[in-house]
Amino acid sequence: MKIYVIEDNPVYNDYVCNLLKKEGFNTEQAYHLSTARKLLAKIGKDDIVLADLRLSDGEGIDLLRWMRKDGKMQPFIVMTNYGEIHTAVESMRLGSKDYIQKPLIEDKLVPLVHAIRKEQEKRKQRHVPIFTRQGAAYQEIKRRIRLVAPTRMSVLILGENGTGKEHIAQHIHTQSKLTDKPFVPVDCGSLSPTLAQSAFFGHRKGAFTGADSDKTGYFEEADDGTLFLDEVGNLSLETQQMLLRAIQERRYRPIGAKEDKTANVRIVAATNEDLQKAVSEKRFRQDLLYRLREFVITVPPLRDCQEDIMPLAEFFRETANQELERDIKGFNASARNALLTYPWPGNVRELKQVILAAVLQTEDDTITAEDLELVGEQTSSPAGFTLRNEKEEKERILRALKQAKGNKKLAAKMLGIGRSTLYNKLDEYGLNEEN
Repeated sequence: MKIYVIEDNPVYNDYVCNLLKKEGFNTEQAYHLSTARKLLAKIGKDDIVLADLRLSDGEGIDLLRWMRKDGKMQPFIVMTNYGEIHTAVESMRLGSKDYIQKPLIEDKLVPLVHAIRKEQEKRKQRHVPIFTRQGAAYQEIKRRIRLVAPTRMSVLILGENGTGKEHIAQHIHTQSKLTDKPFVPVDCGSLSPTLAQSAFFGHRKGAFTGADSDKTGYFEEADDGTLFLDEVGNLSLETQQMLLRAIQERRYRPIGAKEDKTANVRIVAATNEDLQKAVSEKRFRQDLLYRLREFVITVPPLRDCQEDIMPLAEFFRETANQELERDIKGFNASARNALLTYPWPGNVRELKQVILAAVLQTEDDTITAEDLELVGEQTSSPAGFTLRNEKEEKERILRALKQAKGNKKLAAKMLGIGRSTLYNKLDEYGLNEEN
């Protein structure tokens, strides 16, 4: 990572660069707008630009306009004198990260750069492969994601624990117009009522005992992007009220601040709770529920998506191989049978954990049923996996046979039907010849 310092005063440019170098940052200097444009033509995606508002051959804000027009979205910080605050604020409207008054550069610059780096690292950590499921139940979810992603509507994702609600939220974000902006997940279950306001909205130094420095809240971290509220049903009523105001008015005020900030975020929430029941029990605000569920996506449990089990298992096997530096080739017949007939009460999360452990401990290059160590009863009748119209029946039968590698007994078990019913369907659709 490199920080480009654009300042036409050589002495002050050196001063700023030395401040940054003491903190271990690499710097690149430019004294003119024309030179800066040449340097920034090769700017890295994690680099930062620090530019004086006034340059000898133009304005720093012109450099910002040029970068954004050229698709360069790297963080941009403006340096200003006291009399230039209005123009500095205008630069933030155009997409600068922040501005710093020059007399305060020694106190403000390094903490701001560290905050930007921390945000970048968080974003990298959250950038994990997203597996696209192809099962019939997930096709409707994908359709609904395509519909809502380009909009600014709030989305409420419903589903049991472990069904992959955060992955759905990530899909919504990556398919939206905000894909190059922050995606900030919040574990609402971990927020205490006393700390929630500071966590969401931030605070200013000295706002309360222990506030030794300014703190950025989730709303500011997610500015122009997506704020994902995981397990939103766990929020206290007091926190719900604060959140409702911020969403409703699109404004919030950090603790200790004198002015409001704009809440320019897209809200995606998720829960495993029946929020309407929580409303009737006075544990959740009706008005907040209305704001969150402008569009609803319901994620089915894994037991209702038999077609997804083996593709997911193979995906997790590959990622586990990379993580653990192993080379496990696949699953034997007993393992496949165990995976396809287990009810998966912990859903996709449980499947991922089971595969990770199996990859770690198997002594062969193929995972067996014993390696999976599945505890609990197998099911021979997966709920919700029923045959409906002719086209869907045929497609599901073919997928089940493929996953069962031609084993009709196992395919029937996956479909939740008897073997005789499966044989009749194979005859009806002329599939016996193909399988």
